[in-house]
Amino acid sequence: MEARQPPADGDPGPAAEGERPEAAPGFVESLRGLRDSGLAGAGAAGDALGALRDLFAADLALARAAAARAAAFAGAAVMFGVSAWLLLMTALIVVLSMKLGLPWWMSLGGCGLLSALAAWWMVRKATAAFESTRLDATRRQLARLRVGGSAAADPDAPAADPGAEPEAAP
Repeated sequence: MEARQPPADGDPGPAAEGERPEAAPGFVESLRGLRDSGLAGAGAAGDALGALRDLFAADLALARAAAARAAAFAGAAVMFGVSAWLLLMTALIVVLSMKLGLPWWMSLGGCGLLSALAAWWMVRKATAAFESTRLDATRRQLARLRVGGSAAADPDAPAADPGAEPEAAP
């Protein structure tokens, strides 16, 4: 077998049978690459929107459950304040007036103060339960995306410099 030597003038010579010379990517290949990159970007954007939709659904479910819990606390406060509390206060007023000899106005005032403290405590519990209805997780994510409000709603967001260019996502 004889070894083939390339010609001295730098020309690689004819290609061996079955081999194709390497060509630089053409216009069509560049367009295909651009299309593939665009499709990948659109797919990533769709995935992000899907995750945001799932977050919103979970946040809405949490808010719905919190609203039901708050309504149950409010209902318990009303029921407790109206039925059993009136009976207990009546009994306490009778005991304070008859057994301890307090004037009736003092007995009524003390029981009224006790009732007001119980109502205040139940209102605080209902207010605390309503805090979960604010969709905080969705608001934070939307603020990070700069959608629907200012970045001031997101305490974790970096301070924006009005003259700075937006940072590219990692």
